[in-house]
Amino acid sequence: MKDKLLLEEVPYHRDVCELFVRLRDLPQSCLLDSSFPHSNEGRYDIITADPLKVGLPELDPHASESETLAWFDALANWHSEFFRDTPPVAHDLPFCGGLLGYLGYESGKPLHRIANTATDKQAIPVAQVAAYGWSVVQDHLLRRTVLVTLPTITAAYRRDLLARLHSDVPAPTEDFSLTNSFQSNLSETEYQQAFATIQRYIQAGDCYQVNLAQRFMATYAGDSWVAYRALRSATAAPFSAYLNLGENAALLSVSPERFLSLHRHRVETSPIKGTRPRHGDATLDKQAEIALRASPKDRAENLMIVDLLRNDLGRSCVPGSIQVERLFEIKSYPTVHHMVSTISGELRNGRSAMELLRDSFPGGSITGAPKKRAMEIIDELEPNTRQAYCGSVFYMSADGRMDSNIAIRTLVANEGQMYCWGGGGIVADSQWQQEYQETYDKVGKLLAILETMGPKGAPG
Repeated sequence: MKDKLLLEEVPYHRDVCELFVRLRDLPQSCLLDSSFPHSNEGRYDIITADPLKVGLPELDPHASESETLAWFDALANWHSEFFRDTPPVAHDLPFCGGLLGYLGYESGKPLHRIANTATDKQAIPVAQVAAYGWSVVQDHLLRRTVLVTLPTITAAYRRDLLARLHSDVPAPTEDFSLTNSFQSNLSETEYQQAFATIQRYIQAGDCYQVNLAQRFMATYAGDSWVAYRALRSATAAPFSAYLNLGENAALLSVSPERFLSLHRHRVETSPIKGTRPRHGDATLDKQAEIALRASPKDRAENLMIVDLLRNDLGRSCVPGSIQVERLFEIKSYPTVHHMVSTISGELRNGRSAMELLRDSFPGGSITGAPKKRAMEIIDELEPNTRQAYCGSVFYMSADGRMDSNIAIRTLVANEGQMYCWGGGGIVADSQWQQEYQETYDKVGKLLAILETMGPKGAPG
């Protein structure tokens, strides 16, 4: 590549959705949404669409370990070659074009020598990654929005993007409504039986913790973007995303959890483990927060995952550089309180962002410990694939910067069916009724919002 990155100031919008609607009819449009102003963590929003026609490799849903490793290597090599002459980014922009997409949970199974044998007919691809030549970045700290284009983008195409960004907001033309209520793939009795099996594995010394999830499914009519806007307005989170996956398919995420970020050589991960529901009564809400902070079980569970992630980062980071920056921090979101810890390290020379992502995937906070055995038990006990759930939405900018979420509080809309998953970590002293309720504490409000939506996205 030659020349320089082109930056153009465009109108700032406090609500990034007002910008995204001007661009979302473009192919494979993507919004990475900090959900500002509801979140005190979010600084940047990222919009991109219409990927470059470069023929990136696709991952076969039944790929072997060697084939999956080769796929990650091919993406890393393509990124390195195609963007090797990318000019320096003059401003602190998280994404100036590059790779963006999602890794489904099942794409991580071969990395741990677990075969993908499930064949859910309505499943989206195990991974979908595209290369983009431009982005719109909103910086809520500076209240600034910029269109940044790589030299591959033509002047005519750039003018079209600018015209769209300065145009009036298009009037809504679609509704969204469920055509039946959400149903779980596990009855209460089946969940209890799966819980008992995990307890037997723990007592036998097979594992210390297993994340068990149930999947909820409903059919719907209309536009999943309308559903996403309703969810983010009530349950905003700093690592939210809406990805248009093609005709009649989309990924909707209101995730509060970062998986891995890489800026220059600094690596950071922030696992969540420990949850309490929010309460409308301020006194009860504070009591729930205090109970979570003091819970020996939740602290032990959180520490277990911190140790697992320290080990994962050790595969990519400079020895001795890994530190626990914050331990057992309580963060409060619209529907739940979470216990969050933060671990950092320095990426070793010669290691790429893609290798860092690959060698830590899937995130330990949503598998259990030890990771491989926990994933085998999940595969045994959960009746359906997780698809995007517990995978990761990520970007890898042309200049090497990377960030990613853990795709919890994440829904998949595909061919008129809507899927949502809720799970929780089970340890030796867990009680099945409490764990079962926790799955509803995490996603119950999401399900309720969609079940009450009527015409024009309003409560029915």
